[in-house]
Amino acid sequence: MNLRWLLFSATFFVSTFFASAQSQTESIMRAIPLGGNSWVSLPAVNGFETVSEKGWTNWKHKEAVWTTWLKVNKPGKLHVSARLKVPSGQSSIQWTLNGSSFTRSVGNAGWKDVPAGSWDIQQPGYVKIEARGLKRSGPVFAEVSDLLVSGSAVDSSTAYVPNNEGNFFYWGRRGPSVHINYGMTSLKEEAEWFYNEIIVPKGNDVIGSYFMANGFAEGYFGMQVNSATERRILFSVWSPFNTDDPKSIPDDKKILLLKKGENVHTGEFGNEGSGGQSYLKYFWHAGDTCRFLLHGVPVANNYTQYTAYFFDIQSRKWLLIAGFSRPATHTYLKHLHSFLENFEPETGNITRKAYYRNQWIRTKSGEWLPLDGMLFSGDATAKKGYRMDYAGGAENGNFFLQNCGFFNVPVKLSTLFTVPKPLQAPVIDFNTLQ
Repeated sequence: MNLRWLLFSATFFVSTFFASAQSQTESIMRAIPLGGNSWVSLPAVNGFETVSEKGWTNWKHKEAVWTTWLKVNKPGKLHVSARLKVPSGQSSIQWTLNGSSFTRSVGNAGWKDVPAGSWDIQQPGYVKIEARGLKRSGPVFAEVSDLLVSGSAVDSSTAYVPNNEGNFFYWGRRGPSVHINYGMTSLKEEAEWFYNEIIVPKGNDVIGSYFMANGFAEGYFGMQVNSATERRILFSVWSPFNTDDPKSIPDDKKILLLKKGENVHTGEFGNEGSGGQSYLKYFWHAGDTCRFLLHGVPVANNYTQYTAYFFDIQSRKWLLIAGFSRPATHTYLKHLHSFLENFEPETGNITRKAYYRNQWIRTKSGEWLPLDGMLFSGDATAKKGYRMDYAGGAENGNFFLQNCGFFNVPVKLSTLFTVPKPLQAPVIDFNTLQ
């Protein structure tokens, strides 16, 4: 009798515990701030709709489509409500997920959590919630600050940008930056030249992309997509004086311009450290092999000179971008790396990818040595798990980087990769370089 009672008590306790745990899991609610997790598209009109730090504002056009992303880590039920207000009049709003839609009528003048719909999530991964305005009698459909999600698909590991601390709405909408750190520990001699190639597959040249090829301890050199009509080859060197304001740099810590190529713009930059910057407006094309060459050598009076060259496919010549001299520095090229970043928050919902290939260094004695190893890393947005749409590694004999667009195949940060050693060193006539 006592044994039966003990078995009954244990069974009751276990079932109650798991029922309670399940109930607690299903009762988790997450507030997704739209200022850091949404985008708006206007396929038919040039509207005023904006994703601000406060959420969705100036929602006037039926053509506007708002998308909000979060990543769930298990299948289950997803209940969604919207924290919104309608300043005047009535509105009809359609909410869609995985092709299934709910239409809700709203008219509350004050802030209120209004149910949007419930959906079954079949598998873990990124979820896109869309909203469209169907009808309105007031000047705007609504102002919306957050989406509230709950249900069995939501738990403590659900990924999104949770708040704007450290300006993370801006960084979160830009998306995670990813890096290639080239292995150089086995080198027995200093690296004076760094050669690299980038191929951006067609369709991946998204506005806001910076495909950085030749990064080094004191600067970076690569190519950007600045607009639909403008692209740049960008080369920058940081000042040894730590500041985000270039005007505060003392004269003896300023980056000195030694030379620049034809049509190259030069000046100073700030906000992410400060220093000397140069760029050439050059419309490179997706699918082409873009070639980069960087020189770094210490000179007298504790200065180091850095010079960047970009290969012009049309003329078959190396173009001088710029040469800078950095004070308080006496070094050859160190900490070689590449990265992929998006600097335009409005395109942080679009995937971009690039292949980084055929990396070589040339030592100060003139020997070419291939680089065949990399360590994959990411920025704070990736490390915190706010955005997990990032990847990098080795593919078809090349290194690659990929980010943004909410794809579902992330690569673990701090993973090592190798590719077969390149066999043919670059053929460069250094006497013809400017």
